[in-house]
Amino acid sequence: MLDIVRIPALSDNYIWLVHDPASGGTMVVDPAEAAGVERVLAERGWRLTAIWNTHWHPDHTGGNAELKATWKVPVIAPAAEAAKIPTADRLVGEGDVVRLGDHAATVMEVPAHTAGHIAYHFAEDGVVFVGDTLFAMGCGRLFEGTAAQMFANLQRLGALPPETRVYCAHEYTQSNGRYALVAEPANQAIRARMADVDRARAAGEATVPTTIAAERATNPFLRAESVEILAERRAAKDAFRG
Repeated sequence: MLDIVRIPALSDNYIWLVHDPASGGTMVVDPAEAAGVERVLAERGWRLTAIWNTHWHPDHTGGNAELKATWKVPVIAPAAEAAKIPTADRLVGEGDVVRLGDHAATVMEVPAHTAGHIAYHFAEDGVVFVGDTLFAMGCGRLFEGTAAQMFANLQRLGALPPETRVYCAHEYTQSNGRYALVAEPANQAIRARMADVDRARAAGEATVPTTIAAERATNPFLRAESVEILAERRAAKDAFRG
């Protein structure tokens, strides 16, 4: 089993540190900054062996250069965003396989939040790292893509096995859930989940990872039945102040 550690960073980011006990390999997904990663590596006695990026935004790549210089490790990044990730060593796209020890992750191209955004799916481990494409009860803003692209992304991710654990990069669940209650006011699963989310946040606890099953039941974007509905909901969420 992979050992996955959540590292809070900046105001609401999560960095994911992933360790394979069998090989001793450790990679970091979307290091917003280096300090927290270095702290956990030291606490655990792990050695960093790779950096994986889902997209180019600075709050996902800000720690690349420092960690790469310290640990002399490769940066794996989306090929379509090579010009925006100058630290990248290996560029990957749809269907490529990247490994941590014997654990294989398939690259999924999921553009919309950014033009070249990717996700890493460890099918045998039941794990997917989705960056800013899918959130707990939400999805990423459409900064560089279209609602049609995001709809396709969410349909694809939603078709993964329900037990798949979804590791997103931000603590947005409470805000997303407040909008979800507006988008689907009759959805009792959202109401029940929000009660748990509110309790967790009041106690200072994280609300991710989530699962595909939970998102199928409570995510108004993944549950959107058409591109048009998703586009309407994304625009409404962008303006939502609840």
